Amino acid sequence: MYEGISQNILPVFSLAGVEVGTHFYWDIGGIKLHGQVFIVSWIACAAILAVTIAGTRSLERIPKGLQSFAEFIFEFIEDIAKNQIHEEEDYRTWLPYIGTLFLFIFASNWCGGLLPLKFIELPAGELAAPTNDINTTVALALLTSLSYFAAGLSKKGIGYFKRYVQPTPVLLPINILEDFTKPLSLSFRLFGNILADELTVAVLVLLVPVIIPLPIMVLGIFASSIQALIFATLSAAYIGEALE
Repeated sequence: MYEGISQNILPVFSLAGVEVGTHFYWDIGGIKLHGQVFIVSWIACAAILAVTIAGTRSLERIPKGLQSFAEFIFEFIEDIAKNQIHEEEDYRTWLPYIGTLFLFIFASNWCGGLLPLKFIELPAGELAAPTNDINTTVALALLTSLSYFAAGLSKKGIGYFKRYVQPTPVLLPINILEDFTKPLSLSFRLFGNILADELTVAVLVLLVPVIIPLPIMVLGIFASSIQALIFATLSAAYIGEALE
């Protein structure tokens, strides 16, 4: 009985088009790289550069069109940094990092949700959002961890590490554990949400190809935008906490 059930289930997941953990590798100098992650990351970066160049190529005192859109995005990201890092000198220092983080995650998530990349055949794996790969989200989370350590050390020097024994040395293990859980929570939250969204859409497209997947796709695009906002906001909050 179980053998018959497994034979029926496996074709469903193979047709769904989401192969978790399967990658198309590039072998460069003996180092294996996830090719599809780099391809979609380049597409996301190219989209960001295209909008940025088009929006700032011909600046006018009264913005309109793409310039207005680019200024809106800049002000939106500036508000994220300003609300979490209160000192003007400090938030302006970290604004490029917070902005790059938000834009990359936002564009990557939308590439996975909007572009019909799954129709492109690869030797293994599939083209999906780079944030659908745990390696990408862990790398972004580790960058944030290094950033808030750098922020704290630049502001307070070696005295930054006094925070581990405040308000009492008894909290030393808990404070150290907190610094390990921050990147873990950031990476797994983003990875889990994007993966779950793409799996849900893929299975629904297989089962009900026309009507039902559309609202789920719209909801997924909205959720992926929120995930970019959450990641950038938490990163700015951690940096702000280290600077206080």
